[in-house]
Amino acid sequence: MNIQDAYNEWSQLYDSNVNRTRDLDAEVTRLLLKGQRFPSILEIGCGTGKNTEFLATLGDAVLAFDFSEKMLAKARQKVTASHVRFEQADITQPWNCADDSFDLITCNLVLEHIENLDHIFAQAARTLRSGGQFLLNELHPFKQYGGTKARFERGAEIVEVDVFIHHISEFIHAAEKNGLKVLKFDEVWHAEDAGKPPRLASFVFGKD
Repeated sequence: MNIQDAYNEWSQLYDSNVNRTRDLDAEVTRLLLKGQRFPSILEIGCGTGKNTEFLATLGDAVLAFDFSEKMLAKARQKVTASHVRFEQADITQPWNCADDSFDLITCNLVLEHIENLDHIFAQAARTLRSGGQFLLNELHPFKQYGGTKARFERGAEIVEVDVFIHHISEFIHAAEKNGLKVLKFDEVWHAEDAGKPPRLASFVFGKD
């Protein structure tokens, strides 16, 4: 199923489905950013606002993008703070953001749906301020090699969403090509993942 249609449909179930990857991403994001403060934050792929609520406690201004109108509707119900703004956006196109305008950009469980990583990193580098951070959590390619992909249950049916496999080196090379450096990299397991490949690849990139 194509990405926009899938997430519009998934929006009704996304917060209530059993989803260890979603839950681990939220945990890792909070651990990485706890105690920090950012004047301006951009969240790419906010979905139902699963991380937006937390980001709103860290930023003086938060702009949250998503491709799915119905995901955004859920997020707007959940996060009503006046300093948070939601916008429907296709991040494969040029972002409607000024150069050097964000101190933090977050991108969580999104890039498996994006074929061209270089465009994303180019836009992140353009819109980050000097000293800014780009936090990226993605389904680990080791999981993808085994056939794991974004999917949800629709009654007795399993609906799979269109995805692309990106190797760890692709993320690092795209960052380097666009002037970003790796500040932190971790492979992360859920508590129930013992003996299995890592579930998440977690990066923090920086801009000098």
